[in-house]
Amino acid sequence: MKSVVGYILVLVIVPVHIFAAVVNWSGNFGDIILPNITSQGQIREDSSTITLFLDGDAEISANNTVSGPAELSSATDILVTKYMLSFDGDGASATGADDTSYETYNSFISTPVTILYVASDGEVDVTLYVQASNYPDNVADSGAYTATQTLTVTWTGP
Repeated sequence: MKSVVGYILVLVIVPVHIFAAVVNWSGNFGDIILPNITSQGQIREDSSTITLFLDGDAEISANNTVSGPAELSSATDILVTKYMLSFDGDGASATGADDTSYETYNSFISTPVTILYVASDGEVDVTLYVQASNYPDNVADSGAYTATQTLTVTWTGP
């Protein structure tokens, strides 16, 4: 008598997820040229916008551990320097975050800002604002003032 052997093939498919984190700037912020400060109490501000492309949540931060490049200065003087960020999305209906408030250069986004990703919107316009003024009871010397603010974006996940 022949024996009948049956084989049952069990195929288990395990999904493999490969995450390729995407966080790209559209370039660098353009130069921000502030109008001249012409009186003691005058405040000047301007901004520059870039687009951030991402496929998951991210954090944006600034290094404020030392004074220096982020503070507007000339060869002879310094100005009160403040920064602020705004986003074209709110993180609920469109990729983005809550706008920050003006903070002095040394405390600007000392706690990273979380940018929330919305699947139907993989980009967010980020606007960097700069505000400059004289210190109280001091009129800064005339001349060219420069500062460099460096922001870092870190992908934090899907």
